[in-house]
Amino acid sequence: MYGPFVHRIDPVFGEIAGFYLWFYGLSYSLGFLSIFLWFKRARHQFGLTIDAVYSLTIYLAVGVLAGGRLFEVLFYEWPYYREHLWQIPAVWLGGMSTHGVLLGVVVATWLFSRLHGKSLLLIADQLVIPGSYLMGMGRIGNFIDGQIVGSLTNVWWAVQFPDAPGFRHPVVLYDGAKNFLILGLLLLLRRSQPVPGILVAHFIFWYGFLRIFVDLFREYPTNLFGIATGQAFNIFMAALGAFLLFWFSRKQRPAKAYSVLQTALVREPPVDWRRLWLKRIVFASLLLFPLTLPSDWTQDIPARYGKRHAGMHYSFLYPHLEGNIPASSK
Repeated sequence: MYGPFVHRIDPVFGEIAGFYLWFYGLSYSLGFLSIFLWFKRARHQFGLTIDAVYSLTIYLAVGVLAGGRLFEVLFYEWPYYREHLWQIPAVWLGGMSTHGVLLGVVVATWLFSRLHGKSLLLIADQLVIPGSYLMGMGRIGNFIDGQIVGSLTNVWWAVQFPDAPGFRHPVVLYDGAKNFLILGLLLLLRRSQPVPGILVAHFIFWYGFLRIFVDLFREYPTNLFGIATGQAFNIFMAALGAFLLFWFSRKQRPAKAYSVLQTALVREPPVDWRRLWLKRIVFASLLLFPLTLPSDWTQDIPARYGKRHAGMHYSFLYPHLEGNIPASSK
């Protein structure tokens, strides 16, 4: 017996100056805010000033947006983008990759640690906690947008999505639940003050390993090395995470490895308020900009979402997109 759930949630919650505001994009904004609040609360433990916390969050937000976009362009939609190079920066037309988001976070964290003289592993071990929250919220945003549907099924919790025939696995909810489970695991492991790098290794391993099983219920339109593109990256992440767990678990925890975590609150140096306010403005912009991100491929937006939004228009940006792009099978 097919499930009774029919997806009727409107993925758009507003419009400003011709740009649609999406629940999927809201999940990014909430994720960036959670990262900022997490490090702001614990900044003294890592010797970070409030100025550095703003810098770290800005690095990460840019890394997430750039990494997610470029990965999508190169590995999922390149046949389309090589014919429409000018649309690569147009994230408001859709197209973000989860694996690219993770790669962008890695690059951003490395740059921040290198430029600010901080321990990469200590920062990364803390980052994966709010990062898991961001990934979980992102999957809820995917579901609200009615995008990334699973395979056909007759389970009682199946969902009928607006743009896919039949009842299907709500695969993004499976993935979201997986991310929140990882968040709980990391919070438990953090209490034992493991050696630097262990939390990162756990995140990489469990994210890739568990997603292999989640993605068995997902239909991928592209492949890499003869298997579904996402599954190829899942297997790579699981293997990398297993290696890192083995590597870091061999190390003994130095007596002072986490001594910074027991450091008493220290007085911050004087703040350059003009520079701080500039960073606040940039940070606020990076909270607002993701609201324009839809959860679908670039070429799908007019044809797919136009069915639910008769007035949807992008002609003022890209006239050739207006209602003449066929929806893909993503």
